Amino acid sequence: MSEHPRDRFDLIPDAAAEAAAIDAKARGRLHHAWLLCGVEGSGKATFAYRAARRLLGAAPDPSRGPLGADPYDPVSRQIAAQSHPDLLVLERAVEGGKTKKSISVDQARDLPEFFSKSPSQAHYRVAIIDAADDLNLNAANALLKVLEEPPERGVLFLVTHAPGRLLATIRSRCRRLAFPVWPQHALEELVRDRTGVPSAEAARIAAMAGGSPGQALALASGATLEADQIAQAWVAADQIDRAEALSLADKFRGTEGQERFETLMDRLIAAVKVRALEEGASGAKWAELWTRLSELPDRTAAINLDRGDVLAGALADLQRTKAARG
Repeated sequence: MSEHPRDRFDLIPDAAAEAAAIDAKARGRLHHAWLLCGVEGSGKATFAYRAARRLLGAAPDPSRGPLGADPYDPVSRQIAAQSHPDLLVLERAVEGGKTKKSISVDQARDLPEFFSKSPSQAHYRVAIIDAADDLNLNAANALLKVLEEPPERGVLFLVTHAPGRLLATIRSRCRRLAFPVWPQHALEELVRDRTGVPSAEAARIAAMAGGSPGQALALASGATLEADQIAQAWVAADQIDRAEALSLADKFRGTEGQERFETLMDRLIAAVKVRALEEGASGAKWAELWTRLSELPDRTAAINLDRGDVLAGALADLQRTKAARG
């Protein structure tokens, strides 16, 4: 299971963004709402938790970057335990082992009540919405009401992977911070320093990560690397090992099984995309396969398809594509 942003203390997503937040606070011009924009995995949620720790009073640790905090500080420990009374986090709920498709209006309605109260332990009350893209329309309208009447000593961090999809009235009431993609050399260094993998493997992971430090660290985890190797072998092989696929499908039950399924499908989709690009003009069949496979994870979650059956269908489609290519 990949590390949650609340547990990351050493990753510095963007020093410029951190400096901007520190400068705003020092000048007494800390905006009540921050729109954190960038590709998924670029460190936006990590930044939000780093800023929240400091706003809620965690002892600074300059060795961990501009917004670095001591992991052993009581505030840091409370946030890690999801028990700090002055921090509210809105994210898609998990019910019955399944992650909801959106953040509901009932969840968003917690915001006005939360900000109506004075801070219990800190100078501020902080809310993190991860991600604002997941708010359904009614939830977005509930958020807008909070933004229209900014709470005293309240700060919101809105994580967004696609700011253009948010209501313009939400965007206009937030200060925007952009998180750029990371260059490959920086991702390689991050992966080597955090995981100790050899340089050649770090370079391969960095190339797959698409400029995202979060994706790079996820790819460097043992489970993700194993899934990537399996997916690449399936794409390259003349025949797919059905026994191996059945064995993997047996592990798709429950919340952890869902994560295994999504990781494996993500790496299979990525491997097919690479094959389509390698084939160039003659790779139309691979490009069509990539499009079909890309739709499967969301469809599986939306109508509760059996994950093992979905994988079997995807591999059959892969085998047909290879046969069609001759």
